[in-house]
Amino acid sequence: MSTYSIQLEGLRKTYGHGDAAVDALKNVNMQIAPGEVVGLIGPSGSGKSTLLKCLGAVIEPTAGRMTLGGEVIYENGWKIKDLRALRRDKIGFIFQAPYLIPFLNVTDNVALLPMLAGVPNNIARARAKELLEALDVAHRANASPSELSGGEQQRVSIARALANKPPVILADEPTAPLDSERA
Repeated sequence: MSTYSIQLEGLRKTYGHGDAAVDALKNVNMQIAPGEVVGLIGPSGSGKSTLLKCLGAVIEPTAGRMTLGGEVIYENGWKIKDLRALRRDKIGFIFQAPYLIPFLNVTDNVALLPMLAGVPNNIARARAKELLEALDVAHRANASPSELSGGEQQRVSIARALANKPPVILADEPTAPLDSERA
C-alpha cells in the first residue's frame, strides 16, 4: 500500500484534437504525503486549475494514473464507479468563489455534505456549528449567503470543505476574498 495521499504518474490532459490539440498537462508525476501541503505556482494557462480539476475528479485526464489514499482512481479511464461519492467523502473543495447554495442558510450549507453521506442530522449540524465557531462565522449561522460579506461567504465555504473530514483538501486561491487577518 502506498504511503502517499496522492500519487500521479504520467498524468496528461489534452484539450482538442489533431493540429488544434493543446497539452494542458504533460507527463505530470507527483507524490504527496498525508498532511503535506503543496502549493502550485505558475503563470496563467500553465495548467494549475486543470491539475486541480483532475485531482478532484471534476474532469477526466487524457492518460496516466492517479492514486488517492492507496486506491487507484484513474488509470487510462476512471476506476471508481461513483465519482460523486469520491468527491463527497474524500475531497474537500475550496474555490476562489464560495459557490454556496443560495436557498440554504449558513448551517445548512455546511451540514449538507455530511447529511448526504448519511451522517445523522444532529451530528452534521453539531460539526457545522463547531467549524463555524472555529472560522468566526457562528454568529451568522441562520443567515442566507446573500446576507454575508465576501469574506464570511468564503469562511463558510472553507467550513463546508472541512465538514466531512476529507483526507484531501483542494484549494484554488482560497484566501483571495479574505481580509489579511483571516487569510
